[in-house]
Amino acid sequence: MNATEPRRRWWPRSVRARAALAAAVTAAVILVGIGWWVHREVYRQSTQIAEEQARKHLLALVDQLNEGVVPVRRSAVPYEVVATGRRSAVARGGGMDNFDPGTRHVLPAPSALSAASPDDNAAWSYTVRPIRIPLRGDYKPGNGFDVAGGTYPVLYADIWAGELSSDKAAALGVTADATLRAYVVVLPDTAEAITRTTDGLLLRAGLVSLVLIAAAAYFTVRIALRPVEAIRVLTASVTPNDPRERVTVPATGHEITALATTINSTLQRLDTAAAQQRRFVADAAHELRSPLTTLLASLEVALAYPERTDWPATATTAARQTRRLHALAEDLLLLARLDTRTPTADPETVDLTALASRLAEQYPLTERPLTLTCDSTAPAHAHGNPDEYERLLRNLIDNAARHAAHRIQITIRNQDAWVVLTVHDDGPGVPTEDAERIFERFVRLDDARSRDHGGTGLGLAIARDLAHRHRGTLTLTPRTLGACFRLRLPQAPTPAEE
Repeated sequence: MNATEPRRRWWPRSVRARAALAAAVTAAVILVGIGWWVHREVYRQSTQIAEEQARKHLLALVDQLNEGVVPVRRSAVPYEVVATGRRSAVARGGGMDNFDPGTRHVLPAPSALSAASPDDNAAWSYTVRPIRIPLRGDYKPGNGFDVAGGTYPVLYADIWAGELSSDKAAALGVTADATLRAYVVVLPDTAEAITRTTDGLLLRAGLVSLVLIAAAAYFTVRIALRPVEAIRVLTASVTPNDPRERVTVPATGHEITALATTINSTLQRLDTAAAQQRRFVADAAHELRSPLTTLLASLEVALAYPERTDWPATATTAARQTRRLHALAEDLLLLARLDTRTPTADPETVDLTALASRLAEQYPLTERPLTLTCDSTAPAHAHGNPDEYERLLRNLIDNAARHAAHRIQITIRNQDAWVVLTVHDDGPGVPTEDAERIFERFVRLDDARSRDHGGTGLGLAIARDLAHRHRGTLTLTPRTLGACFRLRLPQAPTPAEE
């Protein structure tokens, strides 16, 4: 068992499920980030609202004290008013009144003031700082907020009783030179409650959103993959014997359309390759049957009438047909090797000028009086296999020798980074419509000629495959007289330069 298999059992195999899971995980990460930001923002805004409410309450306390009015105990926020020279609080409420009113005030008394602040006539000011509410033995939680033992932001403002009339100061229970300080405690309870409520709503909404997103992704991918499933089913029905099936191309123009088009192109290439293979097998069987039939007929006649048989002539015929069979078998084996696209092992640097000159000197021209010349101005080097280059040039010369009237011209030139080699004969030439067909296998334009003297129709096909194998091209160049084959190969550095 694969070592990683147990760890992947939880991972879904279906593309739909994987897409849904990926969408849900991505949405979860995004929603968590948004939820964290909303949590902090709601808490900050709620805290600001609570502080603003405390500030308004502090302003109301200051106004009441300036009017000589003792604030009532009932309050929406905890508060306490203390004064210098007074042991107990002037007033407290909103939870601060849970301390025993006969005991010392809870929050610290202010420093004594001798006069009003210079800015008091323009506007009142307050201070905010954290203060810990002590947990004393006289605290009895019950009414209002439970504030003892906690540290809270506290807003406070000071009032000098010297600015008040004696009646107002007496009503507040302070001396004329006392300093009063009004405290308002900012409770985080409201902000925390709002935040908790918001968090709960976000959690429920997030879970519902994840389920909906996963479901939407699942069914969207399922719908999107329907054409793929149809393509898979139709492709599975394609067999090597009948690759003519084609998938339906959607009209939507998205990636599935490109996939269907590519599969149809692939199937078309497979169909073409299969047809070419069948035609190749049929042509090979036909080419093999002709010499075999001639050889068998010649031997059967000789065996049937041995006393009247010219045995030297029969042996000559058998040898000629056997050589033809051997050449055809060699060509077929070479084509099979070229079809495998096996890279050339250990390529060498070959001088095509020297190779062409040697072939021109050694080529037998005994059947007809032909002139074979090689024209070159400098060495022309190319990387490759020397034997394969020799086979390529020999096939071109053989083809030219079968069709030339009087002469064959081989020309080699170095042009930029290429070596260009041409083989030109003065024969009847090739019709324009057959310029590409002659490179197909078993194609002969001289069908009326005897097969014993004509080629097998594989020479030019082998030559072009060898040219492609060496990253070159082989084409038929239009000429007014005869046929001119143009071989173009990448130029290689000379051995001295290497």
